[in-house]
Amino acid sequence: MKGAVAGADTWTAWEAVALRLAARFEPLAERGGFEFRQPAALQAAVPRRLRRDYTVPVHWTSWGPADGPRLLCVGGVASSAARFSFLAADMARAGWRVVCMDWVGRGRSGWLADESEYGLPVLVEQLRQAVAALGGGPLALLGSSMGASAAIAYAAREPKRVSRLVLNDTGPFLARARRQRRAEVLARWYVFRTPAEIMRRVGASQKHDGPVSDEVRHFLAWQTTRWSDADGGRVYRHDPRALLAYRRDAQQALLQWPDWAQVRCPVLLLHGLESDALSAATIARMRRGHAVTVAHVPATGHTPVLDDRHQTAAIADWLADPAPAPVQYSLTLAPPRGAGR
Repeated sequence: MKGAVAGADTWTAWEAVALRLAARFEPLAERGGFEFRQPAALQAAVPRRLRRDYTVPVHWTSWGPADGPRLLCVGGVASSAARFSFLAADMARAGWRVVCMDWVGRGRSGWLADESEYGLPVLVEQLRQAVAALGGGPLALLGSSMGASAAIAYAAREPKRVSRLVLNDTGPFLARARRQRRAEVLARWYVFRTPAEIMRRVGASQKHDGPVSDEVRHFLAWQTTRWSDADGGRVYRHDPRALLAYRRDAQQALLQWPDWAQVRCPVLLLHGLESDALSAATIARMRRGHAVTVAHVPATGHTPVLDDRHQTAAIADWLADPAPAPVQYSLTLAPPRGAGR
């Protein structure tokens, strides 16, 4: 089976391989989270009589020493916290306290009550409450794709809470046509009835993520899906209404230049050289008047998985640098590694 670990051609075998891969991370990560309070003020499209504050469980994993410098990682529109496992493991070994959070409606976090509530304002509010639950700032914040958009907005509103900002192949502008293409793919309901089906889909969806080993793809496919008896196969581990809400929002370009003007902390921008989401023009505009370090990643589009050891080392080195220079440079690709290594 192309794109999968050899021998994993039945669900029982596929699951067994995934569990062996995930077991390598077990000694390093702790599961936790907090109760997110969804405020009635962010329920404007809900009938007034139904609006009320309510709570939703948010899941995260914590890595590294509790007293280490803190890095909070948040992912894309259909990602789970597990996508940061490789980065978190490397950073934990370097003494960092890394928290990888699932957005509401994604991964192992709970779902919102109404489709209309999903959107950037709720993500920013979740970041605000997460930082408070972690003891307040300042802390370093890393966002991939949609997570980077939320990170930009949060850093603009709470500049004293964010000491460093790492943006994974996302800037303050995303074209409407690109958002629509991505949204149409994501908003579909996928049911995978064989391991071959899920690995073909993972291979197609991650074709721009850069050189990634079959083991890593297998690990990520398992983490981002769950078994559904009702559907007779594995389905993505997210609220489908959250993806429909993203399709609604994708009818317009994403414009965050006013927020970007309020970002004050140093920024590391990872750029996939084959990205269709982050253009040279956007990068040039981001660097005007801002302390932005740009690391270009070859043979990679939107977005790098951040399992590459050169990428994780670049992030760690930049975060440890007391005065990072706002330069541009290219990263070489490290040899692919298996999950947990």
